[in-house]
Amino acid sequence: MTTPTRFPLPPYLLACLFALLALASFWYGLGRPVSLPDAATPTHKLQCASYTPFDKDQSPFEQPFRLRPERVEADLALLAGRFRCIRTYSMTGLEELPKLARQHGLKMLLGAWVNADPTQTRREIDALVRVAGAYPDVVEALVVGNETLLRKEVTAQQLAALIREVKARVVQPVTYADVWEFWLKHPEVASEVDFLTIHLLPYWEDQPTGIDAALAHVAEVRRWFGERFAPKDILIGETGWPSEGRQRETALPSRVNEARFIRGFVTMAEQHGWRYNLIEAFDQPWKRVSEGTMGGYWGLFDADREDKGILAGPVSNLPHWPWHLTVSALIAIAALFVAGRPASVPTALLLPFLAALGATSIALWAELARVSCRYAGEWLWAATLTGLNLIVLAHSALALASRDGWRARLFAWLETRGGWWLCAAGFAAAVSMLALVFDPRYREFPSAALLLPALVYLCRPVVAPRRETGLLCALVGAGIVPQLIQETPGNLQAVGWALVSTLMAAALWRSLRRSRASGVATPVAVG
Repeated sequence: MTTPTRFPLPPYLLACLFALLALASFWYGLGRPVSLPDAATPTHKLQCASYTPFDKDQSPFEQPFRLRPERVEADLALLAGRFRCIRTYSMTGLEELPKLARQHGLKMLLGAWVNADPTQTRREIDALVRVAGAYPDVVEALVVGNETLLRKEVTAQQLAALIREVKARVVQPVTYADVWEFWLKHPEVASEVDFLTIHLLPYWEDQPTGIDAALAHVAEVRRWFGERFAPKDILIGETGWPSEGRQRETALPSRVNEARFIRGFVTMAEQHGWRYNLIEAFDQPWKRVSEGTMGGYWGLFDADREDKGILAGPVSNLPHWPWHLTVSALIAIAALFVAGRPASVPTALLLPFLAALGATSIALWAELARVSCRYAGEWLWAATLTGLNLIVLAHSALALASRDGWRARLFAWLETRGGWWLCAAGFAAAVSMLALVFDPRYREFPSAALLLPALVYLCRPVVAPRRETGLLCALVGAGIVPQLIQETPGNLQAVGWALVSTLMAAALWRSLRRSRASGVATPVAVG
């Protein structure tokens, strides 16, 4: 137990004030509304948006899919105020959709899902033709297949035959939709369609384009296609930007970036007279299973049908930032309560900032878990790391305090298990590093979850199991450069992860040296 000292109240209160200001500035900086020129107004409707009538608890993998008329009615009423048409991708369960679209004055680009199963494809094609014939006033064009060549589910010859068949059976124009590069790889398909439908998604391309260059890239590809395939018209069948997810090189998802892209694109498209369809009307949580966090957040509205501010008005990357500020402030206050009296003037100045850093890291990690976790295993991982951060925050806060009573006993318990907390953080860092080196495409950077343990145990090494600590240090350290090269230094999220990983490797190394110096192979836990 440390010797009681006089409470350094003035420096402590001053540090608390500055820490609170830092918290408020941080969260306001993330959530600050940004004003941009509007893309849609009550008197100016946009052309078209991709629409899949799934509620946030539905997906196309749940068969048989049953349309929820009340959901579709509400969706179409909302979209009719912003768009003139909607694009669909499949006929399964959606044969009544044109009837509902007609009631709301919406036109349709009607799609059939073409895949490797000839029986399913036949059902889709026959339904497409039947519905197109029944609603010629609603269905403006037919899309036979979506990115089927990209997925390698049919050959170009098979696809061309399907397009010819549909053209012979309907009066509407017929097209096929795919990423723009695949039209260049399969020019024989271009000769069969009435117009080309190209997908331009700068975020997903093999060489991702940052938001500042994305619109110029779209314009260049559209111009080139217009010249290359003239006189056939070009429809930009999908373009957009994700509002959540991991950064790919310089392509950073965010609500502000999505709004910048969409609003800039609409302005450019209308200036040039381009036909276009935006992806997509509503966030689709089910897409996160196969596409990672990013797949679920391309919507102009969120999965609850709330406006994300993408088309008009101020837009915020974190619209509920006051709630995040409140939660992090409460966590920081709890950490200060656990710590109690600071041990000295320097610790009185440091303790509030430690509490603010820990609280911010925990709140950031919780927000990342909210948007990215897809199933029970991921939620368990997120909850475990949250619990670890709370333990490390309590451990480090008590280390700066003048301890007695229950605080002294709690610190003793945490201190004797310090090696456990470090190894747990090191294990999480090593697992994350291996995943980000060998399978990074759909994975998030867990920097917020590991910053606090890395800093705490770098500044205050603990005795830890030497063999395990050495292995974890080697795994984390060995992955820093490869993952950074793979992601490129333009990826600021990857740079942040590299810095956190460097801190973690250094913390493991310092604790390894301390363990060697003490001659203890394994820390002794007091039961």
